[in-house]
Amino acid sequence: MDLANLVVLIRGGGEVASGVAHKLARARFHVCMTETSQPLAVSRGVAFCEAIYDGEKEVEGITARRVESPSQIAEVWRQNKLPIIVDPDALVKDMLKPAVLVDALMAKQNLGTNISDASLVIGLGPGFQAEEDVHVVVETNNSERLGRVIVTGKAEENTGIPVAVGGLTSERVLHSPSEGQFLTDKEIGDMVVVREVVASVAAQPLRTEIGGVVRALLRNGTVVGRGAKLGEIDPSGDREACYTIRPRVRAIAGGVLEAILMRFNA
Repeated sequence: MDLANLVVLIRGGGEVASGVAHKLARARFHVCMTETSQPLAVSRGVAFCEAIYDGEKEVEGITARRVESPSQIAEVWRQNKLPIIVDPDALVKDMLKPAVLVDALMAKQNLGTNISDASLVIGLGPGFQAEEDVHVVVETNNSERLGRVIVTGKAEENTGIPVAVGGLTSERVLHSPSEGQFLTDKEIGDMVVVREVVASVAAQPLRTEIGGVVRALLRNGTVVGRGAKLGEIDPSGDREACYTIRPRVRAIAGGVLEAILMRFNA
């Protein structure tokens, strides 16, 4: 396998998928991402799926560009950019014939990825069984196994506990109190204080439990369901963190790169 021309297709465009895409693009692989027409990422400062709305999105020196058809992908690669296309079922794989397919939807279940989709199929996190529906699984749980390449079996079950920042976990995360339209006048990078109203859903105010910087926030006007994740507050107050790939995501991306080299660098 010629690693210089290796094609990787990534399902998903959210924070974790983008961290994986960023590392593989920097490693000079030909990376393409697929997304839905209305991505719901909250960590938009580091999510390439923002290109679906805005045309382009830059994360740490790598730029993703939306393409409207598979025929435009090669030209975007020639521009040293990362193509992302609206294709929730990843049907573009039939044209690209990728050597690697990474399911980075983080859905905690398999939404249609098959071990026959590519020479190497990688599933991120729970919902996949190595050697059955994917070749390998990469651990995404924030434990001592984070980033581990699993060649037999499956990842740890989701704990539902957010990664701790400054010793805080669930207090940092904003969830929807009901179904309805999410409205906010805040932006990622804004500073907030304890009990500040930062948004509303169906006219119900949403208040912070802690003060800090708005690290993640859903797009204004999005219709959400009850319990949906709407954003995060970082108590450190570090605005730069809003636009920096997290260590956890880098560890997962490292596991994906390791899995690729294990298979093809022989």
